[in-house]
Amino acid sequence: MDKAKRKAIIAGNWKMNKTASEAAVLVDELIPAVKDATCEVVICTPFTDLVTAVAKTKGTNIHVGAENVHFEKSGAFTGEISADMLVDLGVEYVIVGHSERRQYFAETDQTVNKRALAALNAGLKVIICVGESLQQREEGVTEELVRMQTKIALRDVTAEQMANVVIAYEPIWAIGTGKTATADQAEEVCAQIRKVVGELYGEAVAEATTVQYGGSMNAKNCEELLSKKDVDGGLIGGASLKAPDFAVIVNAATKG
Repeated sequence: MDKAKRKAIIAGNWKMNKTASEAAVLVDELIPAVKDATCEVVICTPFTDLVTAVAKTKGTNIHVGAENVHFEKSGAFTGEISADMLVDLGVEYVIVGHSERRQYFAETDQTVNKRALAALNAGLKVIICVGESLQQREEGVTEELVRMQTKIALRDVTAEQMANVVIAYEPIWAIGTGKTATADQAEEVCAQIRKVVGELYGEAVAEATTVQYGGSMNAKNCEELLSKKDVDGGLIGGASLKAPDFAVIVNAATKG
């Protein structure tokens, strides 16, 4: 498969960080730092920062995403945000199934699928997160688990909709821990994800689908990770909150 045919995407996941005023400062720092990128640059911010982020990035090469979305269009779901609400703000991307949502907020493979479908049907691009815990890796079930998560997340997603799907491999044991999967470990699982996509939709769709690595990718290790043929970008946590570090990762993807 030809990596050059796929879009490299570097997406920052700000998590629960930055007030709207702090977001404005960070975006102002990011705009000149990533203006020459040939990869796609995305910032996924807290809901309260989205209006600021969309306004600040208008006319730039930075795309804006949300960190979650509900699966119903409207209704009695206090505290939730619908896909239509995000679209109306000018948001383009949304993350679904992040391990922190699964771990702390009872997200399941089934609700990940429902959120993904709701977002895609509203015209959003979706970053679907999959990945194993340290115990699951040590038990040797990484491949089976990631295959299952990927297949369930993509249930009822059409081949046409796959053009708006990004899959992020996020080993839970490497998120926020400072540990990172080796480049070979990241490549192995990203290749397995692509294989599942191929089984579901055919080789052409698999070859066109962007598969990211997310798990403590930073300015120091990004180049090696992004050099792998099945690692098409990164979902970046802590390093996305520092414009110089994020720019290094974007530049590594641009060179790749």
